Amino acid sequence: MPPPAPFGTTAAGTAVQLFTLANAHGLRATISNFGGTLTSLLVPDRAGQLGDVVLGFDDVRGYQSPAFRQANPYFGALIGRYGNRIARGRFTLDGQPYRLATNNGANALHGGNIGFDQVVWQAASGPSPAGPALTLTYRSPDGEGGYPGNLTVTVVYTLTHDDALQIDYAATTDQATVVNLTNHAYFNLSHGTGKHVLAHEVTLAADRYAVVDAGLIPTGELRPVRGTPFDFTTPHAIGARMAQVPGGYDHNWVLNPAPGPRAAATVFDPASGRTMAVTTDQPGIQLYTGNLLDGTLMGKGGTVYGQYAGFCLETQHFPDSPNQPTFPSTVLRPGQTLRSTTSYRFGVRG
Repeated sequence: MPPPAPFGTTAAGTAVQLFTLANAHGLRATISNFGGTLTSLLVPDRAGQLGDVVLGFDDVRGYQSPAFRQANPYFGALIGRYGNRIARGRFTLDGQPYRLATNNGANALHGGNIGFDQVVWQAASGPSPAGPALTLTYRSPDGEGGYPGNLTVTVVYTLTHDDALQIDYAATTDQATVVNLTNHAYFNLSHGTGKHVLAHEVTLAADRYAVVDAGLIPTGELRPVRGTPFDFTTPHAIGARMAQVPGGYDHNWVLNPAPGPRAAATVFDPASGRTMAVTTDQPGIQLYTGNLLDGTLMGKGGTVYGQYAGFCLETQHFPDSPNQPTFPSTVLRPGQTLRSTTSYRFGVRG
């Protein structure tokens, strides 16, 4: 494996690095220890040409610029302690109320003002039986973002021999807390030749989705997708029915139950022929279609990221689960270990 490369210096003066994973088929994943951020992912198209299919920046400064922090798109980052929204930044656990840092109107989003996306992780790379791997570790102190407990998180990125980027999450705590870990990569399988992803065809293994209010907080209703623009049980272009969804897609789908890791989503880009298949053991998946990107951010190679420039498929527990007793629990207690695996496998179609 190549040695880590410099990726610039954080606003606090800490030098950060890039780690590159490569497999025998030429796929290359580049990850920074700043935010555990997937900065680049090179995969071939139907002609065998490699292209970078994730949004990001050429230097760590891009992930800390005032424009980026104001827009908060979380390009490629590891998300925690709690991915997605918690209503009013409040929850009660074992009778104890907790107040979180709010950064999305009145709500807490993706861990608050300083989430896992903005910290420097300890990193170590090396081979594994499945393929080259990068292990990242972060200890989140008790009270960080308002969350209880000292939480130790380990995330392993593996670029597998069969062309998947696999992400394994693990976490332990010394006090009861809530945890929801995910990755916030924005994909564009056209590798910049398409300015938006509206023609990408998506399939989701989900018969229901979580209805949300105007602030994107779940109402508690898990509504059948049949007959709605949220029905991706068969392939649909992202943009085909978007006019029927005010603001665009930014919703949690309830993955159909199955033991262990199961097929969650597939994506096909007709322009490049690239495909992506997502498997996970998580109960939900958030499809976000880059609705708030507005062209103010300039990424790798001077690429301007306009609306719908990328899509996210964030495997997760449901938003606001700490306040929704009918949703799967996100509580982690001392003596328990949270373990989760998500895989993004790439291929081509004619």
